[in-house]
Amino acid sequence: MPVIAVLGAQWGDEGKGKVVDMLAQQASMVVRFSGGDNAGHSVVNPHGEFKLHLIPSGIFNAEVACIIGNGVVINPKVLIGEMDNLNERGVNTSNLFISDRAHLIMPYHLLLDGLEEEARGGKAIGTTRKGVGPAFTDKTARLGIRAGDLLDREALRERLRSVIDYKNVILTKVYGAKPLSLDEVYTQYCQYGERLAHHIRETTVMLDEAVNGGELVILEGAQGVLLDPDFGTYPYTTSSSPLAAGACLGAGLGPTRLDRAVGVYKAYCTRVGGGPMPTELHDETGELIRERAHEYGTTTGRARRCGWLDTVAARFSSRINGLTGAVITRLDILDILPSLKICIGYELDGKKIDYFPGNIAALARCKPVYEELPGWQTDTTDIRDYDQLPEAARNYVSRVEELISCPVNLVCVGPGREQSIEKTPIL
Repeated sequence: MPVIAVLGAQWGDEGKGKVVDMLAQQASMVVRFSGGDNAGHSVVNPHGEFKLHLIPSGIFNAEVACIIGNGVVINPKVLIGEMDNLNERGVNTSNLFISDRAHLIMPYHLLLDGLEEEARGGKAIGTTRKGVGPAFTDKTARLGIRAGDLLDREALRERLRSVIDYKNVILTKVYGAKPLSLDEVYTQYCQYGERLAHHIRETTVMLDEAVNGGELVILEGAQGVLLDPDFGTYPYTTSSSPLAAGACLGAGLGPTRLDRAVGVYKAYCTRVGGGPMPTELHDETGELIRERAHEYGTTTGRARRCGWLDTVAARFSSRINGLTGAVITRLDILDILPSLKICIGYELDGKKIDYFPGNIAALARCKPVYEELPGWQTDTTDIRDYDQLPEAARNYVSRVEELISCPVNLVCVGPGREQSIEKTPIL
């Protein structure tokens, strides 16, 4: 069985949780490899409706080992709350494991995230203020506290002492905020350590054994490719890589072990926060899509910006990830529209281009070049066979395949597991 990376191929919120939850019924391991609790994966299955921020979406299959990988930054309070919520609803979390190399979000990360965003004023990035960016900053600056540190109290206190002294200087001298208490933070994180100790371990050995055993392993991404700090709309990006290459690094797996990369696309585009979005709609159609799809952030509750499908950006995502297949979600949201538009190119300063600019100032000046297709105006939510989809819907999917140069494996017409229509096999 293969190792499959499931990636958000737009600006996040594409429906990765639904896809992973479905594939996990056949998997032995799911590894979340990037981001933090700034992510929000919605899952609807026989257990109910869930919104996961840190725990892998395979958690609903008790036979699946679910790993929070080294590429994730973890707020222990949020993780414990998520575990408790699942337990209260009858979902077992004894199959959850945490990489001892995963970095922790600390109280000063939360404070600094908000203070830094406020200091940006009108140029705010639109961060979720979950402390994720500052935690990744500390990881790179070699100031981070890792999950494994919770298992050694003496070493944890010494590590915390020097870091908190440094952070308190920034909090008090730069932002005029109150300093943090070493004793309070230490005591709090020792308590987290007691609760999480049985879940923290060396996870790369587990992963290697599963791959060597020929078991199906799913690497679950967070956010989306267009928020990647290298290839996204920098600086309006996330802080870790949501790419297929990032999946290997964030899970602890060699790149030659990855067999397939599946990109998840909405049938239209959405984005939360700042940054350019060429196909954004500021009209009744955009509002109709938002309300019909309830496009509000799982983590923040903020209204998502909505627009037509941008296949220039989608093709770029496919190329830099080497996608072997695609999943199109929320096709049913378009059911009521008499006609649809697909962005097939941009007009930049009077010239037509077919690539995704790396410079956000240039991308902000890009005007979408549209191709119009007829809608199908038929309810698709109960259709389970691809050939039973309306011809116009099949034509839409085929045109997307052609434009992004990637075969479509699944088409989703609702949030439930059963509302997934296979076009070509993923496995």
